[in-house]
Amino acid sequence: MFIFVLQTIWLYISELAGKDLDLDIIFRFLLYFSPKLIPLVLPLTILVSSIMVFGNFAEKYEFAAMKSTGISLQRAMRSLMVFIFLLSGTAFYFANNVIPWSEYKSLNLRRNIAQLKPAVAIAEGQFSEVGDISIKVAKKSGDNGQFLEDIIIHKKNPNRAGNYTVIKANEGELTSEEGSNTLSLILKDGNYYDEIISSNPQKITDKPFAKSYFDAYTINIDLSEINNIDLEEEQELSNEKMYRISELKMEIDSLSDKFNQDIKKFPEDIKVRSGITTITSNFKPETSDLRPVDNIMDVYNDVEQRQILELAISNVNGAVQTINAKKIDFQNKQKRLNKYEIALHDKYVIAFGCIILFFVGAPLGAIIRKGGMGLPMVVAITIFLTYHFLGIFAKNSAENGKLLPFFGAWLSTFIMLPLGIWLTYRATTDQGIFDVSSITEPINRFFKKLFKIKRQK
Repeated sequence: MFIFVLQTIWLYISELAGKDLDLDIIFRFLLYFSPKLIPLVLPLTILVSSIMVFGNFAEKYEFAAMKSTGISLQRAMRSLMVFIFLLSGTAFYFANNVIPWSEYKSLNLRRNIAQLKPAVAIAEGQFSEVGDISIKVAKKSGDNGQFLEDIIIHKKNPNRAGNYTVIKANEGELTSEEGSNTLSLILKDGNYYDEIISSNPQKITDKPFAKSYFDAYTINIDLSEINNIDLEEEQELSNEKMYRISELKMEIDSLSDKFNQDIKKFPEDIKVRSGITTITSNFKPETSDLRPVDNIMDVYNDVEQRQILELAISNVNGAVQTINAKKIDFQNKQKRLNKYEIALHDKYVIAFGCIILFFVGAPLGAIIRKGGMGLPMVVAITIFLTYHFLGIFAKNSAENGKLLPFFGAWLSTFIMLPLGIWLTYRATTDQGIFDVSSITEPINRFFKKLFKIKRQK
């Protein structure tokens, strides 16, 4: 646990160092973050300790002494099996209660830091992402670093890709009220530059822009967006980790119902937008004026035909854009739903993972007959990394919809299950991991028969 906490400090040192944070805030951050390491640390701990303990027993011939008195390997493991089952139950309770609590507390701690020390989100001399803006300041001052100098802001536009708006100011101040989720950035003595996108290709090369001067300009930043930024590698807060099993089931049912309703409603909306439903009601032909035509466009003159085609192309392009946007929206909703289902299964996986990795480590230690921190540690880390990375790849595939969430959460455990059964069987029957004679003996018999046949000929 100490090793993983140190790794956490090094991973997030840039988030903590140089931010004028008190030691108690840093300690609370580590305290709230530590429970999230338990699903990673506990299975590895059980695997390492079981290999070391049973490897020590086998290396010092303790198992030989036990077997000489009629004590089998299963009987020697019995008390530890009871302990592991109790530990698995504790791990399940921890995953269902303590980890959601720590996620909630860490989220509130980050929100409080952003309110009491808003400059934490902004570093000197580099661009920092804060809400929908990217900001760079030359210098910060004040008790909480709220006074800024030489400010450059790139403002994002949700309707256009890229930075088309630049704001420069000589001075600025960050303000936030207690309990508020809004951070106000007051800029003073600056200029506002907005690039103009022209429909004329010749004017695009001139790069036209609009410039305005201001004495004071206020930008309001939603702190809820900052709170949704996780301190993990992908900088995304997984809210599903904040729920217990009962709450996850309710959220999954709610998300599933809304998702199914959206899927059913979207084709109907597209049908209405296409205008198909209004054709019958709007088209009332006079029977006396009807005449047969090979092409409906022949009824109209050239100008009308061009207008009809342009309108049709515009409608089709609009429908395609709507469908593509809705496709992305459906993918995001499906991914969110998959994350909630994976989080639900993870509550059970940690408990079963502890049991299965014990039945992998204990017989493996008895087979390799080596204790201490050398070979057992190498073997345990190799097995655990395989188990861990299989779980990561499976969960990523499940989030993207390539695997069912159930298999994404349980795949690594299901792969380790037969390995644990096989190793337990080999250790119980006093066999090695690989029985070389079982492979070489059939080959020797084959060649002996082959040479015998040749001699007879």
